[in-house]
Amino acid sequence: MPKTVFLGAGSTVFARNLLGDILGHEELADSEIVLHDIDAERLGTSELVARKVCEALNAPAKVTSTTDRRAALDGADYVINMVQVGGYEPCTVTDFEVPKRFGLRQTIGDTVGIGGIMRGLRTIPVLLAMCADMEELCPDVWFLNYTNPMAINCRAINRASPIRTVGLCHSVQGTAFELARDLDIPYGEIDYLAAGINHMAFYLTFEHDGEDLYPRLRALGQSGAVPDDNRVRYEVLRHFGYFVTESSEHFAEYVPWFIKHDRPDLIERFNIPLDEYPRRCVAQMADWEGERARLEGDGAIEVRPSFEYAATIIRSIETGKPRVIYGNVANEGLIDDLPTGCTVEVPCLVDGNGVQPTRIGALPPQIAALVRTNINVQELTVEAALTGRLDHIYQAAMLDPHTSAELDLDQISALVDALLLEHGQWIPESR
Repeated sequence: MPKTVFLGAGSTVFARNLLGDILGHEELADSEIVLHDIDAERLGTSELVARKVCEALNAPAKVTSTTDRRAALDGADYVINMVQVGGYEPCTVTDFEVPKRFGLRQTIGDTVGIGGIMRGLRTIPVLLAMCADMEELCPDVWFLNYTNPMAINCRAINRASPIRTVGLCHSVQGTAFELARDLDIPYGEIDYLAAGINHMAFYLTFEHDGEDLYPRLRALGQSGAVPDDNRVRYEVLRHFGYFVTESSEHFAEYVPWFIKHDRPDLIERFNIPLDEYPRRCVAQMADWEGERARLEGDGAIEVRPSFEYAATIIRSIETGKPRVIYGNVANEGLIDDLPTGCTVEVPCLVDGNGVQPTRIGALPPQIAALVRTNINVQELTVEAALTGRLDHIYQAAMLDPHTSAELDLDQISALVDALLLEHGQWIPESR
């Protein structure tokens, strides 16, 4: 039976969903599951939930928990990472509140932008410490990373560690489901090919029974019937010709056109939810208190399949039965017009040989150009984290599309100064 370790298992709801996916497969029902978190109280709740998942599925899995990371990792076959370094407080609050003082607003702040840069700088050292443990304790492991900023984190790991790593997200399959709903077509009948980078991959093809669905998507975009929470992406489709896989609220902060402090008309026109991630965090924490009380009582667990790929990967490697997932991997001959070594999101075949990325070739030139604006920020952030070069932190922020559209060079320098001071020891000292 495979040993699967959850790092950051105190993210109980997400851990519950992944556990349900894994243990819901007959081939994996007797897995060894080890839960790890640095928060013993949340870890205890997650262990209770895991046992309830086992009961609901009648799965004979072996479930244990520990706050000792090395003990958890020893002999692991698969490691699923979902840690959030610095948490909502203090770090996410800092990532949002300090930029506000400079007139820079964000929606999610976890991928690129000034929030994504800071999150990457404090997360990369933790991930590399995990990888060092894995190199010693389970060198043949598959490291399945869900922690953002995805592309930044995976690039750092691929540069600094031999651990086999794939970054996982639900944006490709999740958006395909949304578009199928918009077009009133069953999701299971949709065929698509997407490629790019995490949160900025685009559907190169989108079809139903051989029919190209792009004319229908463009017609919907021009009809005035676009869903209110998706106006940004349909606008980008209108100008660039392809539909992006991440939500409008996310995508609005990856580009320079939608969030401007002196253009409230844009915020209203495109229905952009500023400060969405902090608002979501506060709501989730409030909901969690009631949910935890229910789960720690007699509350039952309802197990439903999710869109996540972790269980699919484990199942295909263990059984050898091939399946296709979308993964974030190093660009080694996969996308011709993106930099070698950057993290790209492409379809991957998974079977007994592991995760095998698919070569795409060249992206449409306008899409490659748009994607590279974000890769620039990712590369400099990783360079800063791995070399300790302080100037690369500032340069990453200066090249970020949204930040540079709002602030001048002196303002950006002052903003980075303020963020590094506020974050303190959460971000390792650079030179």
